[in-house]
Amino acid sequence: MSDTPETPREAAKEERAAEAAAIRRRWITLGEVLAVLAVGISALTLYLNWADKKDERAEKAAESRKASGRAAVLVLNADSVKDDRIALRTADPDQIIQSQTILFPRALGIAAVDTTGDPRIEAGWFDSALKKARARAKLPDDSVGDERLPVVITTRFVVGGDAHENVALYDIGYGIAGRWIAGHSLALRGLSRVETVKADSAQMRVDARWARLSQK
Repeated sequence: MSDTPETPREAAKEERAAEAAAIRRRWITLGEVLAVLAVGISALTLYLNWADKKDERAEKAAESRKASGRAAVLVLNADSVKDDRIALRTADPDQIIQSQTILFPRALGIAAVDTTGDPRIEAGWFDSALKKARARAKLPDDSVGDERLPVVITTRFVVGGDAHENVALYDIGYGIAGRWIAGHSLALRGLSRVETVKADSAQMRVDARWARLSQK
């Protein structure tokens, strides 16, 4: 085998071949880097989309819980007031009342009253018993301003198809006038909410409030 030296042309050719190979290797390396970057960007995009959806779901769940909590809070207002009747309505028009139970202080000696589909308070349910209870408590014959009769109202209502129950202490505002011999007249004034109560302590709370209000 001869050790014939390479000609300048051959040397140049080999140099160009080596340079071309080096360029190809660089392109391969760059392609691999770009592929890795593409995979990384794709994974990051998927993660960000998942995180956004997770946050969105969490926000919607929180809003749903808040809405459900707000729906369960019921406040009754007087829709119209006559001397012998108070028509009731909810402060939230989306709340539809199905039925109610009105619980009175034991001092009146009367049973609770149930209503269905017509939320209201009628003086005839308690006027005679209230007059007798006022006499036993030695309350004035005539009102000095509006008097208050505490009651617990349990309201069963529907919001967006979901059933709820609310138990709260209210004061029925009323006026009374007359003399015991000639008789008294009772006139309803309105309704005001005092506080939410638990069903198992409702009677105790209404009795306690009556005791405070009747000590005048």
